[in-house]
Amino acid sequence: MRPACPNQREPAVTYPRRVAHDSATPPSATRGSDPRPGANGVAARYRERLTVPWFAWPLALAVAALLAAEVFLGAPTALAWVPYAILLPATAATLLVFGRILVEIRDAELYVDDAHLPLTYVTEVNVLDAAAKHAVLGPLSQRYAFVVQRPWIGGAVRVVIDDPDDPTPYWVVSSRRPATLAAAIVAGRDGARGSS
Repeated sequence: MRPACPNQREPAVTYPRRVAHDSATPPSATRGSDPRPGANGVAARYRERLTVPWFAWPLALAVAALLAAEVFLGAPTALAWVPYAILLPATAATLLVFGRILVEIRDAELYVDDAHLPLTYVTEVNVLDAAAKHAVLGPLSQRYAFVVQRPWIGGAVRVVIDDPDDPTPYWVVSSRRPATLAAAIVAGRDGARGSS
């Protein structure tokens, strides 16, 4: 782990480093796999969707309706409904896209959207509060880090990787339950190493 800034608080929880490596495991970040729960008949040990907060919906739709009303500025026309028909569904679709990321642990792998990481490559897991997440994504950031960050979610987990075939030093993944996610990663890693 890189040294923290003098004024920077340490992450709330740090799980111990245990280096064990299975050379037969594929590279740590692979794309194109099916991340749906139960795709291989195994139930998820952890599952969380990074949805936008509920209050974003009425706020965003109200702004879209206001912009739609401004298009014709109240002028009587038969096309006054067109801006509403375009902006309101487009706003709802945008909110759905922003909240589509699924974080899941199953089959001894961490899935974040369509990327997945075999847990046998995990050496350290850190629970990050908002301040620690800001530091890891800012002054303490490293090149090639894999980041899935949602600004409306304060907590996150940093997953340090030891894979000689992958330059990615760690993953940073937003989570509303970072301590639960970190514990599930550690339990899945230890279980995968124990069964190999």
